[in-house]
Amino acid sequence: MSAARDYGLGDDYQWPRPPEGGWTADDLDELPNLPPHTELIDGSLVFVSPQTRFHSRAMYLFEHALLAQAPDEWEVNREMTVRLDERNRPEPDVLVNRADADTGHRQTWFRPQDVLIAIEVGSDDSEDRDREVKPRKYAQANIPHHWRVENNEGLPVVYVYELDPATRSYVPTGIFHNRLKLTVPFPVDIDLTAIDRRR
Repeated sequence: MSAARDYGLGDDYQWPRPPEGGWTADDLDELPNLPPHTELIDGSLVFVSPQTRFHSRAMYLFEHALLAQAPDEWEVNREMTVRLDERNRPEPDVLVNRADADTGHRQTWFRPQDVLIAIEVGSDDSEDRDREVKPRKYAQANIPHHWRVENNEGLPVVYVYELDPATRSYVPTGIFHNRLKLTVPFPVDIDLTAIDRRR
């Protein structure tokens, strides 16, 4: 079976071949027929596998809880890339960004200085990227907060990190089961057991 067929492309589809030196952040918006949620990491295109139900429900839980709790100067988006530099445009599953960073309905990315929290919901195929590569890149780009969400028998466990500006690396500030309650960067209270509740 052809991988192209998995994405609704013909068997004769030619996958994009990287130019010398790799792809750039601008290329991500210009390349035709890329699968949804393609990321750019170190000049390479990264394709993601289909989402699990846990992944989808976790994104929904955090998006809606944060929309209800974030102060007015912050907005919540999901599956938008962050242009860290010319060779890196990762896509956090959920992010909290400055409301005034909205450039309109055709916007495809945010600047790192406009992002307050980058949230990654772990997947089997992205474990190394979610645990090591992306947090390191977010920290080096001075994104103040990073949350990593992992599946523990169907319930989210949230690993919360805050940026140490002196070292430009993240420091763990807590591991949360059942309830995520924080005062920084703004008051947050999320019932993690509500992942499967419809309302």
